[in-house]
Amino acid sequence: MSISPSLNSLKVVVVGGGAAGFFAAIAAAATHPGTRVILLEAGRKPLAKVRISGGGRCNVTHACFDPAVFVQNYPRGSKALRGPFSRFQARDTVEWFARRGVELKTEADGRMFPITDDSATIVDCLLSDARNAGVEIRTGTAVEQASSLLANSQTPVEGASSRFANSDSQFEIKLKSGEVLRSDRLLLATGSSPQGHRIAKNLGHSIVTPVPSLFTFNLKDERLEDLAGVSVARVRLRLADKESGKSKNLEQTGPVLITHWGLSGPAVLKLSAWGARFLSDRGYRANLLINWLPQYNREELRGQLQLRRGKEKKAIANSCPFPLPRRLWESVLKAAAIDSQQLWAQLSNKSIDRLVGELASGKYQIKGKGVFKEEFVTCGGVSLKEVNFKTMESRLCPGLYLAGEVLDLDGVTGGFNFQSAWTTGWLAGSGIATSISPDPSV
Repeated sequence: MSISPSLNSLKVVVVGGGAAGFFAAIAAAATHPGTRVILLEAGRKPLAKVRISGGGRCNVTHACFDPAVFVQNYPRGSKALRGPFSRFQARDTVEWFARRGVELKTEADGRMFPITDDSATIVDCLLSDARNAGVEIRTGTAVEQASSLLANSQTPVEGASSRFANSDSQFEIKLKSGEVLRSDRLLLATGSSPQGHRIAKNLGHSIVTPVPSLFTFNLKDERLEDLAGVSVARVRLRLADKESGKSKNLEQTGPVLITHWGLSGPAVLKLSAWGARFLSDRGYRANLLINWLPQYNREELRGQLQLRRGKEKKAIANSCPFPLPRRLWESVLKAAAIDSQQLWAQLSNKSIDRLVGELASGKYQIKGKGVFKEEFVTCGGVSLKEVNFKTMESRLCPGLYLAGEVLDLDGVTGGFNFQSAWTTGWLAGSGIATSISPDPSV
């Protein structure tokens, strides 16, 4: 067995140059001066996802500063993240960047962006801070495999922050170039990369099969034809099994945008996140029940229609009693077999019943998934029960740390995925030598 390195000679290799990897590398180097930190990024440019996120503006985090509420935005990982967010949450992220001269602003929906509206502000800050902290950044450096040199020589230690003493761990990292690196600690922040999952699996971890999250719905339905560009501010969507008609309480309410391929918008993206495995298991074929007016119950809808019938003398198409775009209103009338030029006074009770049904629970068929611009997110990854969320150290492989989307955790759109990257990265980097108490001001 090799001699345990002192903190001043500790060598840390971080695999992955994204948000979590950079935050972890900076925290490791700044919290533990003297530690040599090497960051390996397979691509030619690090922080690629940060650069393109939020339409090039970078949705850094979300303006919610109660960890108990914040975790409700994670379909996977909410329980595991409760503790980490009590130690490093959105407010800490805002302050971290502010100390480095980067101010964030809050938009009406709670999303937070740099005041420059330019993701380069965040990228430049992270690159500069990493270099100032002494992190060695190596781009175009892909890792082929990693192994623990002491995998069979560790024994459990009572009372330790993880199941193992982490002072003797050493790793061998083989690069695709043929170069071999040695390190005392290894930190995986490889996102949803299959290679990252293979490395984690080789080091003893089980992988929850990754599937896409945060995507749009492909629908081919005549009711939506020629409606591309139409948006509705508040719609309730509910998923149901195509065969049985049953659902698992998978529903979301929020803005919806009709596109030339189907549906997009915040409500769709959130529903795709919560229903990621439900939809994956069904080959992205499912029923989608749409309530275009969730602010009304069925009786209220019926009452509004009957009231309009008794007072209005115009054609039905020309006098919509609800806050709906005209083109959508005309489409709903057609779906309910109502002549749009028919006068309100001529509307029958049966027609009202059909119209209420279309407005409150129209059934549509999801026939596939689309993409949400550049916000590619997956659910799945390293099993959360195999990680100590106090330090982000592996419970199975001593000296191995994991952060970000390599883990089986993911959030809805709105800055939540970046926040879990900042938080788990900070904890992993700070916890890289658990004998030293991390400094929250780093």
